[in-house]
Amino acid sequence: MKKLLIMATILASGALMAQSKSAKASIEVDGVCGMCKARIEKAAIKVPGVKSAQWSVATHELALIFDENKTSLDSIAKKVADVGHDSPEFTAPDQAYDKVSPCCKYRDDEVIKAHQ
Repeated sequence: MKKLLIMATILASGALMAQSKSAKASIEVDGVCGMCKARIEKAAIKVPGVKSAQWSVATHELALIFDENKTSLDSIAKKVADVGHDSPEFTAPDQAYDKVSPCCKYRDDEVIKAHQ
Protein backbone atom coordinates (compact mmCIF):
# COMPACT_ATOMS: atom_id res chain seq x y z
CA MET A 1 0.00 0.00 0.00
CA LYS A 2 2.85 2.36 0.86
CA LYS A 3 4.53 1.68 -2.51
CA LEU A 4 1.26 2.34 -4.30
CA LEU A 5 0.86 5.68 -2.53
CA ILE A 6 4.44 6.70 -3.37
CA MET A 7 3.98 5.67 -7.01
CA ALA A 8 0.73 7.65 -7.27
CA THR A 9 2.41 10.73 -5.80
CA ILE A 10 5.30 10.49 -8.27
CA LEU A 11 2.94 10.10 -11.23
CA ALA A 12 0.75 12.98 -10.11
CA SER A 13 3.69 15.34 -9.62
CA GLY A 14 5.08 14.36 -13.03
CA ALA A 15 1.74 15.10 -14.66
CA LEU A 16 1.55 18.50 -12.99
CA MET A 17 5.03 19.46 -14.14
CA ALA A 18 4.28 18.37 -17.71
CA GLN A 19 1.26 20.66 -17.93
CA SER A 20 3.31 23.85 -18.17
CA LYS A 21 4.47 23.59 -21.78
CA SER A 22 6.83 26.36 -22.82
CA ALA A 23 7.20 26.96 -26.52
CA LYS A 24 9.68 29.04 -28.48
CA ALA A 25 8.42 30.79 -31.58
CA SER A 26 8.77 34.01 -33.49
CA ILE A 27 6.52 36.23 -35.55
CA GLU A 28 7.25 39.08 -37.90
CA VAL A 29 6.10 42.46 -36.57
CA ASP A 30 6.42 45.79 -38.39
CA GLY A 31 8.20 48.68 -36.71
CA VAL A 32 11.18 50.97 -37.24
CA CYS A 33 12.82 52.12 -34.02
CA GLY A 34 13.56 51.68 -30.33
CA MET A 35 10.21 53.17 -29.35
CA CYS A 36 8.50 50.54 -31.51
CA LYS A 37 10.62 47.86 -29.82
CA ALA A 38 9.53 48.98 -26.35
CA ARG A 39 5.85 49.13 -27.35
CA ILE A 40 5.87 45.73 -29.11
CA GLU A 41 7.69 43.94 -26.27
CA LYS A 42 5.49 45.55 -23.61
CA ALA A 43 2.30 44.48 -25.41
CA ALA A 44 3.55 40.92 -25.87
CA ILE A 45 4.80 40.45 -22.30
CA LYS A 46 1.44 41.60 -20.91
CA VAL A 47 -0.28 38.59 -22.50
CA PRO A 48 -0.81 35.97 -19.76
CA GLY A 49 1.53 33.05 -20.40
CA VAL A 50 4.24 35.02 -22.23
CA LYS A 51 7.54 34.53 -20.44
CA SER A 52 9.88 36.39 -22.80
CA ALA A 53 9.46 38.79 -25.73
CA GLN A 54 12.40 40.27 -27.67
CA TRP A 55 11.85 42.27 -30.88
CA SER A 56 14.68 43.06 -33.31
CA VAL A 57 14.64 46.43 -35.10
CA ALA A 58 16.89 44.96 -37.82
CA THR A 59 14.95 41.78 -38.60
CA HIS A 60 11.44 42.72 -37.36
CA GLU A 61 11.35 39.35 -35.61
CA LEU A 62 9.55 39.05 -32.27
CA ALA A 63 11.15 36.09 -30.48
CA LEU A 64 8.84 34.61 -27.87
CA ILE A 65 8.83 32.06 -25.08
CA PHE A 66 5.31 31.34 -23.91
CA ASP A 67 3.13 28.74 -22.20
CA GLU A 68 1.07 27.03 -24.91
CA ASN A 69 -1.57 26.11 -22.34
CA LYS A 70 -2.20 29.78 -21.52
CA THR A 71 -1.89 31.60 -24.86
CA SER A 72 -1.21 31.25 -28.58
CA LEU A 73 0.78 33.05 -31.25
CA ASP A 74 -2.45 34.52 -32.63
CA SER A 75 -3.38 35.96 -29.22
CA ILE A 76 0.04 37.57 -28.92
CA ALA A 77 -0.02 38.95 -32.48
CA LYS A 78 -3.51 40.38 -31.85
CA LYS A 79 -2.32 42.22 -28.71
CA VAL A 80 0.64 43.64 -30.63
CA ALA A 81 -1.71 44.80 -33.41
CA ASP A 82 -3.93 46.43 -30.78
CA VAL A 83 -1.04 48.77 -29.87
CA GLY A 84 -0.42 49.72 -33.50
CA HIS A 85 1.93 47.17 -35.08
CA ASP A 86 1.14 44.94 -38.07
CA SER A 87 2.06 41.29 -38.44
CA PRO A 88 1.22 38.88 -41.25
CA GLU A 89 -1.62 37.54 -39.09
CA PHE A 90 -3.17 40.85 -37.95
CA THR A 91 -3.21 44.40 -39.28
CA ALA A 92 -3.27 47.07 -36.60
CA PRO A 93 -6.56 48.99 -36.50
CA ASP A 94 -6.18 52.51 -37.92
CA GLN A 95 -7.08 54.06 -34.57
CA ALA A 96 -4.23 52.14 -32.88
CA TYR A 97 -1.73 52.93 -35.66
CA ASP A 98 -2.69 56.62 -35.54
CA LYS A 99 -1.69 56.72 -31.84
CA VAL A 100 1.93 55.68 -32.40
CA SER A 101 4.57 58.41 -32.39
CA PRO A 102 5.28 60.10 -35.76
CA CYS A 103 8.75 58.51 -35.80
CA CYS A 104 7.09 55.07 -35.52
CA LYS A 105 4.88 55.35 -38.63
CA TYR A 106 6.34 52.24 -40.28
CA ARG A 107 3.76 52.36 -43.11
CA ASP A 108 5.28 55.66 -44.32
CA ASP A 109 8.18 55.23 -46.75
CA GLU A 110 9.75 58.53 -45.66
CA VAL A 111 9.83 57.38 -42.03
CA ILE A 112 11.38 54.06 -43.05
CA LYS A 113 14.09 55.88 -45.07
CA ALA A 114 14.82 58.17 -42.12
CA HIS A 115 15.57 55.13 -39.94
CA GLN A 116 17.95 53.43 -42.37
